[in-house]
Amino acid sequence: QVQLVESGGGLVQPGGSLRLSCAASGRIFGIDVMGWYRQAPGNQRELVATMTSGGITSYADSVKGRFTISRDNAKNTAYLQMNSLKPEDTAVYYCNSAIRQGRFSYSLAYWGQGTQVTVSS
Repeated sequence: QVQLVESGGGLVQPGGSLRLSCAASGRIFGIDVMGWYRQAPGNQRELVATMTSGGITSYADSVKGRFTISRDNAKNTAYLQMNSLKPEDTAVYYCNSAIRQGRFSYSLAYWGQGTQVTVSS
């Protein structure tokens, strides 16, 4: 079994910063991609940022220049540093990882339980 546990959400004023963490645990041979998605009420879940095991990153246009994804491969942990937060960043943020449980296994996608980020004055 594999588990993803997010932390770091909360309430922050516009212009503020938060750092989210996502720790993967369980039977893990390798993690190909770690990423963050978000879902605001009434909206579909959308991609925020991803990072491959080799360090290649991708960001949604709405967060470029404000959010930074990073990962510690030794700890199977991903981070999302969010700066200059706006009210429209308010959402539940979910961690997603493509994880291989064996050397010759395919990657399977796993989701965390989500962490609430609220940007409001």
